[in-house]
Amino acid sequence: MINYKELIRSFTREDYLNHRVNLHIHTSYSDGRGEFKNIVKQGAKFKCIAISDHNTIQGYLENEVPDYVIPAVEFDVWCGYVFMHLLAYGIDVNSEYLKPFLAKSKRETEMDIVRIFAKRDIKKLMEAIHKSGGIAVIAHPACCWAISLDKFFKKLKSLGLDGAEVYYPYERHRGIIKFHTLSAVEKAAQKHGLIMTGGTDLHGENLIP
Repeated sequence: MINYKELIRSFTREDYLNHRVNLHIHTSYSDGRGEFKNIVKQGAKFKCIAISDHNTIQGYLENEVPDYVIPAVEFDVWCGYVFMHLLAYGIDVNSEYLKPFLAKSKRETEMDIVRIFAKRDIKKLMEAIHKSGGIAVIAHPACCWAISLDKFFKKLKSLGLDGAEVYYPYERHRGIIKFHTLSAVEKAAQKHGLIMTGGTDLHGENLIP
């Protein structure tokens, strides 16, 4: 059995920045344009990839997935006044614990106006991720409207957070809507002993631009 936590911990900044690892990818199972099978095929050129569709694991249930693909999902969730995305890596996609938190319709996987009204309890969600064998990682934290990133990470870690997405190019609208610098994110992640991950938040069809 693969120890995904240690595998992800082993990846370096260079792995993420040089297109050897990409742990944040969307497909047409949520709001991406790429087909799941095609993205998986492209991923053969990488050490590892993770397809993390919004609030759904349907792609994993309906397709064969090779070892270089880390099972993942990206959940919409609120932490106090902060709306955020929580990545779950290395999960058992057949886990009963995750089912209450998964989308009940396609609209819940692709429409921002629907997803922002998510009513998931963040503590229970993190518990479900851990019970499913996975780790919980905050996605693109530089875009989170938290007054103090340090206090925000401290609170999230007390709820069960394992990691933070640090190595991220900030393209599309995330390149504009930023409340913190990447260096501040990295510093806060290091301070709180979080696993540092990365990905491109791909919504297109090509893993390598």
